[in-house]
Amino acid sequence: MCPALEVLMQADGTPYSGKGVMLEPFVHQVGGHSCVLRFGEQTICKPLIPREHQFYKNLPTEMRKFTPQYKGVVSVSFEEDEEGNLCLIAYPLHSESVDTENKDPTADCQEPKSKMVKWSNKKQSLLLQENENYSKDRARNSRKEDKIMSYNRDEIQQQQAEVLFFNLEKGNTVPQIKHNPWSLKCHQQQLQRMKENAKHRNQYKFILLENLTWRYRVPCVLDLKMGTRQHGDDASEEKKANQIRKCQQSTSASIGVRLCGMQVYQSDSGQLMFMNKYHGRKLTLAGFKEALYQFFHNGRRLRHELLSPVLRRLREMQAALEACESYRFYSSSLLIIYDGDAAGGLSAGSSSRSSHGAGEASSPEVDVRMIDFAHTTCRHFGEDSVVHEGQDSGFIFGLQNLITIISQLEDHSTD
Repeated sequence: MCPALEVLMQADGTPYSGKGVMLEPFVHQVGGHSCVLRFGEQTICKPLIPREHQFYKNLPTEMRKFTPQYKGVVSVSFEEDEEGNLCLIAYPLHSESVDTENKDPTADCQEPKSKMVKWSNKKQSLLLQENENYSKDRARNSRKEDKIMSYNRDEIQQQQAEVLFFNLEKGNTVPQIKHNPWSLKCHQQQLQRMKENAKHRNQYKFILLENLTWRYRVPCVLDLKMGTRQHGDDASEEKKANQIRKCQQSTSASIGVRLCGMQVYQSDSGQLMFMNKYHGRKLTLAGFKEALYQFFHNGRRLRHELLSPVLRRLREMQAALEACESYRFYSSSLLIIYDGDAAGGLSAGSSSRSSHGAGEASSPEVDVRMIDFAHTTCRHFGEDSVVHEGQDSGFIFGLQNLITIISQLEDHSTD
């Protein structure tokens, strides 16, 4: 038995199996380059970065309702069975030190690895099931290497496309989201990295965080890269120059915000529309405004009832950030989430199951949070050579412009 893991799983509403937790792709990841995995209904996990871990463990009280809830750290192991099926299994840690070394997870869970539930790489084909050639090629191919990274020409073209549309599978009560090109891309890259390092290292620390989409039936997610500067203080000259170039060539320099990813449900066609970060970098100011309009439009009408709650959250966040002395949230993102199933609203009973305490719950219609703190710094990070004074003016500048643009949408929707 694993008491620490049992507590985590019970808190997440997931039955305890005694075998560790099998991780699966998180289908609502629309941006970022770090692989996000589904730990349970209410919890996701991502590779632990010491700086981000430190931020979550020392989060200022006034920032807690604007970030995902931190739930701890697990050790994740990567395996292949004799048939080439891939396994990512999470185990608890006895300690939460921020070092990157991982101990043997079998010391925590005395469960033979042969008894672990396996899931096949074939599950990844859900994204590409509309491509008939994919399933035929996959069925003919049984070699391990092909099971891990097997793309035909059509798949490569799909992954390179910057704006995609996918039909949702019709469930009993609500459309089921099974497709997400960006999630698949990040997941396959993570598997490949872990596979390549498997001979040298097979235990990784992952951080557990609140799944911000769990309360929504059909989550519509907008990932916005905030600020006029993206590189951290410790960035190499090459990375610094690269990040400065990306900002100058996008809306980051002019308005302090750019589109990093999006999925939105269009109820008129029953499709999900995806935009990735490469499309977002190309947008002009007019294009960025149009993308925001598309995000709040369900194919039939502008969801104007969502704009006021979003604006309220953004203004609250701005006030909190203006009170944060010396913080710099370089390369952090802002997530805006709402339910594409306008009729259904939140899942049954979800308001009572919210992970936030009284007075901290988000609007029932929308959620607005900051994520990704791998390059965050403040004066409390004692090892940092650079200590900034005052507010994060670049992030706040982006928030102010975002508020202005959404306010314009709200004004036009009432005309």
